[in-house]
Amino acid sequence: MIQKIKNITPLPDYFLDVTFDDGKHVLYDVKEDMSLPGYSALKDVYGLFPQVQLDKSRTCVYWNEEIDLPSHAIYEYGKVV
Repeated sequence: MIQKIKNITPLPDYFLDVTFDDGKHVLYDVKEDMSLPGYSALKDVYGLFPQVQLDKSRTCVYWNEEIDLPSHAIYEYGKVV
């Protein structure tokens, strides 16, 4: 089952504060993904990281057409708050 995101908030130092429909609340460290292709733009392009958006299905967050994170990765690897 794919977990749906209820709310997402960008935080300093490339963290995402994410709440899921089932009530799970996590902090996800995006710095861990910076070595993936395209993700370096989040630190190289001033102001891009805070522009994170939730897709209409609520199963993915994205910054542009090249940088996204699926909800299941955030759910599995985020640190429970």
